[in-house]
Amino acid sequence: MILLAPSAAAALRVAVEAAYPDEGCGLLIGRREGERILVSRSLASPNLAEDRRHHFEVDPRLRLRLQRELRGGLDDLVGHFHSHPDGPAEPSASDLECAYEPTLCWLIASVAGGRQVALNGFRVAADRRRFEAVPLSIA
Repeated sequence: MILLAPSAAAALRVAVEAAYPDEGCGLLIGRREGERILVSRSLASPNLAEDRRHHFEVDPRLRLRLQRELRGGLDDLVGHFHSHPDGPAEPSASDLECAYEPTLCWLIASVAGGRQVALNGFRVAADRRRFEAVPLSIA
């Protein structure tokens, strides 16, 4: 299960709606407690993909800076988020091609007409050939 803090959900919503009609993206900060992922913060990233309308790429400098800041603390990088403008909040084939870190969770937002209409959680399956849905709760 993914538990998303309300403030992290709000920041994620602002980021994906501001990026529309392009894909918005960012990183998720929190910690793991057994099978649960507790997301305390979401941090927006510039989308560095060439085709930002259909793909996303988190700024690696932001990620490295964040990992340095988190080193030795209680929180860690636990996942990332991105949006599908005018599309479903479901992983795409290109998402699966980019899923090279099976320990990270994925939050995918559907943004229609500039408004977030859905948000779903996923993880990469053990066989790395598909995504598995993960229950998501904002609490």
